[in-house]
Amino acid sequence: MKTTTPLSHYIVPLLILLPAIYTATIYASLPETIPTHFNLQGKPDRYGNKSTIWVITLVLGLVSAGAYFLVRNIPKIDPKKAAGTTPELFRKLSVVISCFVCAISLVLIYSTAHSSVNITKMLLPLIGLVFLVVGNYMHSIKPNYFAGFRVPWTLENEDTWRKTHQLMSKYWVAGGFLITVAALLLPVRAGFITAIVILFIMMIVPLIYSYRYYRHHAA
Repeated sequence: MKTTTPLSHYIVPLLILLPAIYTATIYASLPETIPTHFNLQGKPDRYGNKSTIWVITLVLGLVSAGAYFLVRNIPKIDPKKAAGTTPELFRKLSVVISCFVCAISLVLIYSTAHSSVNITKMLLPLIGLVFLVVGNYMHSIKPNYFAGFRVPWTLENEDTWRKTHQLMSKYWVAGGFLITVAALLLPVRAGFITAIVILFIMMIVPLIYSYRYYRHHAA
């Protein structure tokens, strides 16, 4: 029987290569000196030769490829093996992560080429969208050592893992939405502080909940 090659096999290599293609198209028009680092306010505070953009592009490409292959192969390499019961979930997650790494890479390269652009203002909405989209998958992740909210008590007890990730899924979707809206509507500094506060809540609430649930139901 003839098997159909998944569409992701064509999409992901394009996503990995797209930042390099973009860099190649703009390289000739770049000034000799470009920003290579930005402060928390999104303003450039370090500069270098324009050839540095290729180093940035290469590193981002390696990160994109590495993240894709790691997430896609979690069901095969995870010692708990429970992740192997949902391989399609990790295939979807690997494509989602590749999309966002590609988008973030394009923003970084664009900001390097256009120093007047505020990189923080462009990145914060993307970060919010990452949490919003990934949060939709959190409740379906089975216990494993690579993805999800991995603390001793969630890894120890499957019911604690399940309850924690159901709660975490809601917080990540809501938090990601709020970060995106705040980043678009608020000034850069206020948007950044708001994002930090929301991220802290998104992490600390599942941590406290998971520990209390484990103590009362599983310990």
